[in-house]
Amino acid sequence: MTPETGSSAIQDSDLSYPSAEGELVGETEAHLAVLRATLGVLTQHLSGRPAIVLANCFFYYARGFPRMFVAPDLMVIFEVAPGERGNYKAWEEGQVPAVIFEMTSQATQEEDQEIKKTLYEQLGVQEYWLFDPRAEWIPERLQGYRLRGEDYEPIADGRSEPLQLRLRADGELIAFYHEETGENLLIREQLTEALRQAQAQAEQERLRAEQAQAQVERLKAQLRALGAEPEAL
Repeated sequence: MTPETGSSAIQDSDLSYPSAEGELVGETEAHLAVLRATLGVLTQHLSGRPAIVLANCFFYYARGFPRMFVAPDLMVIFEVAPGERGNYKAWEEGQVPAVIFEMTSQATQEEDQEIKKTLYEQLGVQEYWLFDPRAEWIPERLQGYRLRGEDYEPIADGRSEPLQLRLRADGELIAFYHEETGENLLIREQLTEALRQAQAQAEQERLRAEQAQAQVERLKAQLRALGAEPEAL
């Protein structure tokens, strides 16, 4: 959503700060899929820490001006109490988002690359990531910016300092890797499939072990029938 401006501030208690409807929305199925996957990965990654990951949530950044807000596709805020928010007011929480993701397209390029990028710079958002799942205007699909002083600089190595993760495009999804171990963070569906495959492999190995043991017993029986003592071999 495009940032909006409004009339002069009045008593904050008299103002209404609407909330988003709470449903994830995406421009296309590809945008919605990467939004869901990224939300799942980062929520899991930050579980148990004083942090929240909010998607399509109204972010109010100017107290007393309820028309000055933006709704990032996804934002990560540290040093706040975990839990859902109908909306996010920076002055109440005492923190601005550390990382913001926008799932971009050719239709939203100008807004994402200029309007929002400038706003997030001014608000002090440490990192701003643009992901173009269909490579409509970002050939490599993923482009990050890190705040240096008062300006954003492109992130060349795919590393997110606040998240302590490395990011890269993986088809129409963003892949996240632990900075220290290099382990790939998987979304719930991927974890379920990985567990299914591991269980299937364990079952196959169990069956092979049983078959091998059965073969051992048959050979021992044949040796005994010939008068040999298998245990002595």
